[in-house]
Amino acid sequence: MKRNKKGSQIKTLKKVLRYISRYRLWLVTTLVMAVIVVALTLYVPILVGRAIDNIIAPGEVAFDNIIRILLTVGISVGITSVAQWIMNMINNKIACEVVRDMREDAFRKVQSLPFSYLDSHPAGETVSRIITDVDVLSEGLLLGFTQLFTGVLTIIGTLLFMVYINFWITLVVVVMTPLSLVAASFIAKRTYMMFREQSETRAEQTALINEAINGQKTVQAFGQEENILSEFDEINGRLEKSSLKATFFSSLTNPVTRFVNALVYAAVALAGALSAVSGRITVGGLSCFLSYANQYTKPFNEISGVVAELQNALACAERILDLIEEEPEIPDRENAASEVPGGDIEFCGVSFSYTADKPLITDCSFTVKPGQRVAIVGKTGCGKTTLINLLMRFYDVGGGEIRMGGMDIRNMTRKALRDHVGMVLQETWLKSGTVRENLLMAKPEATDEEMISAAKEAHAHGFISRLPKGYDTVIGSASLSEGQRQLLCITRLMLAPPPVLILDEATSSIDTRTEVKIQSAFARLMEGRTSFIVAHRLSTIQNADLILVMDKGSIIEKGTHSELIRKGGVYAKLSASMGS
Repeated sequence: MKRNKKGSQIKTLKKVLRYISRYRLWLVTTLVMAVIVVALTLYVPILVGRAIDNIIAPGEVAFDNIIRILLTVGISVGITSVAQWIMNMINNKIACEVVRDMREDAFRKVQSLPFSYLDSHPAGETVSRIITDVDVLSEGLLLGFTQLFTGVLTIIGTLLFMVYINFWITLVVVVMTPLSLVAASFIAKRTYMMFREQSETRAEQTALINEAINGQKTVQAFGQEENILSEFDEINGRLEKSSLKATFFSSLTNPVTRFVNALVYAAVALAGALSAVSGRITVGGLSCFLSYANQYTKPFNEISGVVAELQNALACAERILDLIEEEPEIPDRENAASEVPGGDIEFCGVSFSYTADKPLITDCSFTVKPGQRVAIVGKTGCGKTTLINLLMRFYDVGGGEIRMGGMDIRNMTRKALRDHVGMVLQETWLKSGTVRENLLMAKPEATDEEMISAAKEAHAHGFISRLPKGYDTVIGSASLSEGQRQLLCITRLMLAPPPVLILDEATSSIDTRTEVKIQSAFARLMEGRTSFIVAHRLSTIQNADLILVMDKGSIIEKGTHSELIRKGGVYAKLSASMGS
């Protein structure tokens, strides 16, 4: 199990390094700056040691040498400060660039994910991965660049200088160093899964908050505030415990390594003092050596602190990389057609299921002639919307074929198919932006006259004109009802009506009076176009050329309204219940 955790961390680290490797030039520059910072930082103790050795005895002080040495110290410190500033700036740039790249890749992947993934993962969790997890990774990267580079170089540099000054005292430092490494490693191995649990719980909390805010009216309407609060408190409690646990164990690293390093420093001081008394090292040399011993142990403290942050960062990186590496939807076939042929739409023995053990649609077959209006009716959950999802290739059929003009829709590009078919759904979707921007999504080159004409036809022009800035009103700044939002979606479709229309409960949020007007507009819109209508209201389906009655994923009746009424079957009973 431990091996798997370690392997997972190594794989994640390699993937993150691949992102970082895109900025090799900046990496080389920051390494050069780190070398300059470390070299000059290690040179200063030598200068200080020389200055001390120039104080021979009371009244015998070589002031000229000391002043010259102090001037060199000042210059060294100044250059170190500039190099440190440049290094920090570059590290910030690399971290920000890597975060930008990962967010772009993650958001691009979301655009290509199959609907099966989006349906099975809460939106809040995906948002948490792209926003929160990437932010945590950014902080970890910044700390890693800043402290790991200089820390490792400082350790190597101080060892070389200490060996040069006194090999035997250096040996004391080297022998005791593994104690610090063992202590840090012992704690770090146990914190990775804690941070992973913390990240997952945080995503769960984000998902709940997102759902609660979006469904606030429903929550209040059913008096579920206390239940939602209880659920939030439970998740919040788990997040508190996992955060405290991860933070507590990770925070042990620094004090433990500091304690070990203090022992190392004390051992060096004792060995150095004995060497100075016996004349094997000067007082200035001992001062220099003690400074190096302190600088040698300091990176272990810093790196041990960074390790905890890196554990958290890697746990978050694993989650965002899992999203980036999710299997995208099946790509368009090679040489897929970029144009959709006109003609019949045929469902030929189509079968489909969301889960392998629960078949939904089985052996579904029917033919729709060009220009026909097809109504799909049935009980909730019978497969009406699933049929539409298959026609739009939001999901691919499990068996059989769907053909347009005799061509399997899988042999045409999704873009061509979806440009050929227009949808208005019960669930409205409007992006952040103005009314104009939302309407022009359908036809960016449309003129104002075309847009206004479409809005009038959809009976949306009146309320749009009453908005604070008319068509330039930002959607979020205006309080639109669900009916008004749906009218905007209908207007968007009317602005660029495609050859095939799908109306899935398109007027469900509109009042009866407006619906009558919309139906007349739809009637004109559907003239000469193949139309699929999913509806519960009799008024929207009784004039259809073909009515498909579905039950448990199968078409159990089909025909015109009058034919099905005469048959006296399921549709006749359904029609009676709808007020026929």
